[in-house]
Amino acid sequence: MHTIYHLESALEVNSDILDAIKAAYKNKPITITIEEDTNQYELTDEMKLILDQRLEEDESTYITAAESLKRLDKKNEL
Repeated sequence: MHTIYHLESALEVNSDILDAIKAAYKNKPITITIEEDTNQYELTDEMKLILDQRLEEDESTYITAAESLKRLDKKNEL
């Protein structure tokens, strides 16, 4: 089983979270990893450039998300 808790700050860690972990995992061995959130949702300059280029594309050539996934599956033999 895998559980992720996203907290706004370390100050939000409280006994409720620890009790929830204990209830979910009981006597099973667990590993707790703490990592600082590095704001993974910020776009890089390269990502912004690609999005800007996509905005300039001819809309008549657009494909649906489903079609895009279908093509990726076929290309990668998934």
